[in-house]
Parts: sequence; structure tokens; C-alpha cells
Amino acid sequence: MSTEKPPLPRLDAFPVRTRDTVRFADTDKLGHVNNAVFSTFLETGRASMLLGPGVEVAPAGTSFVIVRLELDFRAELMWPGEVEIGTRIATVGRSSIGLSQALFQNGVCAATAQTVLVLFDTRARAATPLPPESRALLERYM
Repeated sequence: MSTEKPPLPRLDAFPVRTRDTVRFADTDKLGHVNNAVFSTFLETGRASMLLGPGVEVAPAGTSFVIVRLELDFRAELMWPGEVEIGTRIATVGRSSIGLSQALFQNGVCAATAQTVLVLFDTRARAATPLPPESRALLERYM
């Protein structure tokens, strides 16, 4: 298994960009943002793409659930400040989507992540295929 990481992305490589505030409570005793909070910032990016105003990617009775999250830490995030979150669709499958995301602070890439989400039928409690309308919405973020 190679431990070599790919080159760092730039924020402008992502079609969906959002911001979040770094809170003092996000820090640990070393004074930087705790690693668990990085996942929360990634969630903000996913939500802005999949749940934003006027966006209905998941049809009624369904929701996206995470089945995989791969997160590479590249630099520290510090308080006070903001984090910029870049998100794009990497793949669209039968019932799943792959996301590529990155976190930035002051123009520096602090983390990269690959996430797989599955469209989940909340009544059947099982994966369900992406409808053509959802697929079309997602593909514009590739």
C-alpha cells in the first residue's frame, strides 16, 4: 500500500464552495482543531450541495447515508478563523455517489477526503437506485 498522497487540490477545483466558522470549542489541548471536527466541516460541505435551499437531490422517503469516509490530514486548522470547504461529485453509481472534498484555511489545504454516500429508502431501510432526476442534478457537480 502506497503512503504517497496525491498533490493538494485548490479550492477553485470544486464547483461547490462553502464556509464554516472555527469555534473555540473545536480545539483540543494542542490548540488546533480536533481531528473529529474535520468530519463535521465535511458534513457542512455535503449538506450545502445535497440539502441547500431549492435543492432536492434525495426524493421524498429517501436520504443519503455515509458508507465510507477516507480523510487525509494535510495541515492544522486553527482558531479563530474560518474554514472553506470544497465539494464535488467524483462518481455516480446505481444507488451511490462518490464525493471529493477538501478543507482550506487561509488558502492552505488542511485536509482531503473521499466519501461514498448511498441513497437510502427510509421505509424499506435499504439502498435504492438514484432516480434520473437526482442523477441529472448530481452530474452537474462533477
